[in-house]
Amino acid sequence: MARAKLRDVPDLSDLARPGAEIAVRVTPGARQAAVTREGGLVRIAVTVPPADGAANAAVLRLLAQAMGVAPSCLEIRRGHRGRDKVISYSG
Repeated sequence: MARAKLRDVPDLSDLARPGAEIAVRVTPGARQAAVTREGGLVRIAVTVPPADGAANAAVLRLLAQAMGVAPSCLEIRRGHRGRDKVISYSG
């Protein structure tokens, strides 16, 4: 399955500071993948259903693309099974 590329990804490169924790609200199973920023909260919609961690992996890929970093630099600290997550950037 090919991964969809986002066209209008916001520039979140200012969040790419080592040790930064990013508050994220996730919408799994969305019609279209999207990344938006509302104040200090990042909203991410992924088309993948929340099964077997696939949605979490998609969230990390989209956030990494918006931040301009590798997905391996991101880790979910809190909220593995919920919609509200805290993701840390290790740099």
